[in-house]
Amino acid sequence: MNKKLLRSVREYKKQSILAPLLVILEVLMEVLIPLEMAKIIDIGIAQGNLSYIIQRGIILVVMAMLALFFGVQAGNMAAYAAAGYAKNLRHDIFYKVQDFSFKNIDHFSTSGLVTRMTTDITNVQQAYMMSIRLLARAPFMIILSWIMTLTISKPASILFLIAIPFLGGTLLFIAKAAHPHFIKVFDEYDVLNNSVQENVNASRVVKAFVREDYEIGKFHGISGYVYELFTKAEKIVAWNAPVMQFTMYTVVLILVAIGGRSIVGGTMEVGELTSVIVYALQIIGSLMMVTFVFVMIMIAEASTDRIVGVLNEVPEMQDQADAVKNVADGSIDFDHVDFSYGGEGGNLSLKDINLHIKSGQTVGIIGGTGSAKSTLVQMIPRLYDVTGGSVKVGGVDVREYNLEALRDQVSMVLQKNVLFSGSIYENIRWGDEHASDEEVQRVCRLAQADGFINEFPDGYNTMIVQGGNNVSGGQKQRLCIARALLKKPKILILDDSTSAVDTRTDALIRKAFREEIPDTTKLIIAQRVSSIEDADQIIVLDDGKIAGVGTSEELLKTNEIYREVYESQVKGGGEDE
Repeated sequence: MNKKLLRSVREYKKQSILAPLLVILEVLMEVLIPLEMAKIIDIGIAQGNLSYIIQRGIILVVMAMLALFFGVQAGNMAAYAAAGYAKNLRHDIFYKVQDFSFKNIDHFSTSGLVTRMTTDITNVQQAYMMSIRLLARAPFMIILSWIMTLTISKPASILFLIAIPFLGGTLLFIAKAAHPHFIKVFDEYDVLNNSVQENVNASRVVKAFVREDYEIGKFHGISGYVYELFTKAEKIVAWNAPVMQFTMYTVVLILVAIGGRSIVGGTMEVGELTSVIVYALQIIGSLMMVTFVFVMIMIAEASTDRIVGVLNEVPEMQDQADAVKNVADGSIDFDHVDFSYGGEGGNLSLKDINLHIKSGQTVGIIGGTGSAKSTLVQMIPRLYDVTGGSVKVGGVDVREYNLEALRDQVSMVLQKNVLFSGSIYENIRWGDEHASDEEVQRVCRLAQADGFINEFPDGYNTMIVQGGNNVSGGQKQRLCIARALLKKPKILILDDSTSAVDTRTDALIRKAFREEIPDTTKLIIAQRVSSIEDADQIIVLDDGKIAGVGTSEELLKTNEIYREVYESQVKGGGEDE
């Protein structure tokens, strides 16, 4: 088991130590039981001594009860330790992911992280539970059973010395042969989970285009490949049982032959032969346990590597020891900013961006698809780090801020709006978990969401289903704007966040911004000119470069891109009435 992962055992170390200790006590009782059975047969029954049989029978029952008690307690401890270990692993991975930047998250697909948190951790949990129980049980059982056999019959003990390496080596070979197939399975699990997640999230599109059969076929293809990999692995592992049975029966037959001659020769009693056969079964059973655990560990090893990959991922953005925790104002400066999603040497999405935005200004951002509008604003709350140059908020480089302090003062309504399962109150309070009902209702009025919320039978207590699929696109946008406003930020960024509302509602939202939050810097990415026409300045982006900056009137005179967009929408009647 990986040392890094074992750190997650933490408060469950006690149970992890007690489990194998209790297993050893259980094994000790189980090994002594055949000796008592031999005495009952060879002395009590052979001599017809009823009192001796009762006496040894009581001892036998006590041993059996103790073995049962130790076994149950060991099982409880192992289950408790393994479940706690898995809980801590999930906790550690989830907390680690919270520190990831978007660039870190890009290294792992969503489905990949989900698989690690579920299937992979379950594999590790099962392997850990089996390890602390069976890996303690099997060696002690084999050693003690062999010692007991040695005290009864040296030829039988020599037979075990031959059978144990043969059987152990064969089963080890089987386990190693199956291992590569198990490794492949978990990579395909990511693909399978991604297919399911994508299908569920896009269910409306699938149904609208009547593509259910296509999606079913795609799922069957991936699922079938996982089936093939598992089948190949299980076919190899399936040799375990026949090899075990063949070895077991062969050993028993040889033992009967040896024991029969010894009994005839008077060097062994019937009860002793019975004990030796029981010890043989215990040894072979222990070897099978070792193999079973070994296969599980091999499966878990693939999962371990995937989990360690997440835990070893170094967060790209980390707070400095002397990180700034106070954002002075909402002023924003871009100083020769370059950015590439591929890092140094990659294709630049932003190229030599120079901007100065005063605190409290309303700034519009417009440009064609792929002009890097969203990329530009993601530099401000440091969702990504610049490749070159610097971005300053309140006169301080964003890399010098405490991340939480910076993002607390930058509210961002993303292009892809996300609502969570829960009531409207709970969703809005993501902006401020301590906000009163009155504060929530106030920001909803500013975002023009109050009207449709009150039309719901349960009003603000209306439950939002997963993904917000029970509200329209425009309603979702207004709820997300309200959530952002509740933070009372120094900078508010709307990334095409009013595209699904009509122009009248859009105008009312912008009017509320001017009157209610005049000191907040507002950046509005929009496709509609009317959404940014009255901004203090408008930034025109083209292919990651600034093609123009100015008011609407100035850009109409100096910027061809803005003029074309303006004329196509306003003069061409492209805007909603």
